[in-house]
Amino acid sequence: MVRGGDGGLLDLERHFAFYGAYHSNPVNVFIHALFVWPIFLTALLLLHLTAPFLHSAAVGAAIYGAFYISLDRRSGTLAAVLCLLCWAASDALAARLGFSIGCKVVLVAQLFCWTMQFIGHGVFEKRAPALLDNLIQAFLMGPYFVLLEILHKFSGYEPYPGFHANVQKLIDTNRKEWEDKKAKKMS
Repeated sequence: MVRGGDGGLLDLERHFAFYGAYHSNPVNVFIHALFVWPIFLTALLLLHLTAPFLHSAAVGAAIYGAFYISLDRRSGTLAAVLCLLCWAASDALAARLGFSIGCKVVLVAQLFCWTMQFIGHGVFEKRAPALLDNLIQAFLMGPYFVLLEILHKFSGYEPYPGFHANVQKLIDTNRKEWEDKKAKKMS
C-alpha cells in the first residue's frame, strides 16, 4: 500500500479520493452501499453462465481480492473474503438457476441496481457517476470503496492513522475543481 503521493495503481488515497469526490451525498452513498456488491455478484454470475472458459468468475473474483489486499492488508482481506463469498454464491446460483433463468436474474438485477446508482447520482449527488470519467477505476474500486465507507462509519477504521483526513482534503480539492469547472461552463 502506498501512503499518499503518486503511487499509481496502489495509491489508496488517490483511488479513494477519486471515488469519494463523486459520492458526498449521504443518500447516494447509502444507495451505493446497498447496490454495488449485488452488481459485483451478478457480474460473476454472468461470467459463470457465459464465460469462454470454465473458471472465469473465480479468476475475476481472485483478481479483485488480490488487488484489494495489495491496497490494505486488513480491509483488503475482508474485501477478498467478500469477493470469495460472491463467487461462491454466484456459482451456487448458476448451478441452481441454469442459463435461461440465470441470465434473466442477471439482467433484472443489473438493470435495477444500475438504475438505482444513476438515480443516486442524478437526483441526490447531482453529478455524473465516476465511471464516466474513469471506467476501469470506478468498476475496480466501487466494491472496495463501499466496504471502506462502511468500516469507517461503523468502526472508525482507517488503513493507517490520518488516512481519512488526507483523503478528505483530496476530495475537497477535487470537488472544488469540479464546481469551478461547472461554474465556468455555466457563465
